[in-house]
Amino acid sequence: MTVWDDLVGQDRVVGQLRAAASAARAALAGEVSSGMTHAWLFTGPPGSGRSTTARAFAAALHCVSPDLALGAEPGCGHCDGCHTTLAGTHADVDVVGTELLSIGVKETRDLVRRAAMSPAGGRWQVIVLEDADRLTEGAGNVLLKAIEEPAPRTVWMLCAPSVEDALPTIRSRCRHIALRTPPVGAVADMLARRDGIDPAMAAYAARATGGHIGRARRLATDEQTRQRRADVLKLPLQLAEIGTAMAAAQRLVDAAAADAKEVTADLDARETEELRNALGASTPGGRLPSGTAGVVKELENRQKKRATRTQRDCLDLALVDLAAFYRDVLAVQLGAPVPLDNEHMRPSLEGIAQAGTPESTLRRIEAILACRRAIDANVAPLLAVEAMALTLRAG
Repeated sequence: MTVWDDLVGQDRVVGQLRAAASAARAALAGEVSSGMTHAWLFTGPPGSGRSTTARAFAAALHCVSPDLALGAEPGCGHCDGCHTTLAGTHADVDVVGTELLSIGVKETRDLVRRAAMSPAGGRWQVIVLEDADRLTEGAGNVLLKAIEEPAPRTVWMLCAPSVEDALPTIRSRCRHIALRTPPVGAVADMLARRDGIDPAMAAYAARATGGHIGRARRLATDEQTRQRRADVLKLPLQLAEIGTAMAAAQRLVDAAAADAKEVTADLDARETEELRNALGASTPGGRLPSGTAGVVKELENRQKKRATRTQRDCLDLALVDLAAFYRDVLAVQLGAPVPLDNEHMRPSLEGIAQAGTPESTLRRIEAILACRRAIDANVAPLLAVEAMALTLRAG
């Protein structure tokens, strides 16, 4: 196993990063090399493995395998540098994501200060920013200055869905690595080989999620996830009347809220308990010391923002599943010789296909995409989903 083994269907990218890691090693030895740069932008559709790729590259930069002296390429996967980087414990690698709707100036300044530190291991100080598309304009300007004037051994790795999601001034100073959606067959093979999932279940999960690695793994291993997806895909069959369409929209939003609460409840409780313990109010119902109410309020506000983002993310996944359903309907209508994401629902797909036209199906897909954009623009989720349901009903 090497650090590159989890980069499913990304052979071209692996070749680029292997060459860059070798160039970085040469640079550490004092050799002149143009193959390594201090700022990288990893882009690709959801599920393509942007963060996984950045972590693998960070591990290769810190690889200390004895075989390197014999001409081996960096990224062995089992030395201390590779292992601690992939495990998230390497002192010189920071992987930063956000549970909130955006990354602000304060958080970015903290990152810039960390990036300016000399690497403890004498190699590279690596900052992996998983949600670079969530930088506010002010935060982007702070980061831009750090990229324009980098510390000698600092490497920035920014992850975003597309090049357009990064500020033009930042992306122009980064080396771009474009990932693609992995082939369904490759994802199914990885799930069976690495995670020990039954091949039939692995194939179903990979196909149903369109090659999205993380979602495929959850779908294959969690019965509740499969049930929630099945409930979402019932919505196109519940649009006969306006009343049932509105009720279906309400259920979709409620389900997303319940999913989000399930994800965040334990974390919220643990954070609150840890804060109370730190403030000296460890007993249930114990009073907080004077002057600490602001700290508690700040935690509560952060938890509310996290809950909002998590609910949006859960709802967005449901909308992606709906779009895939109507994509299958369109494929049936056009007689396209392509695999269907929802082959197990073929009778329902054929029924909706016969009742409409390709043009009406395209309008429905656009309604789903418009709903995603509206929610991203802070439209109330229920209003956005109700408007979508009415359009789906009308065709």
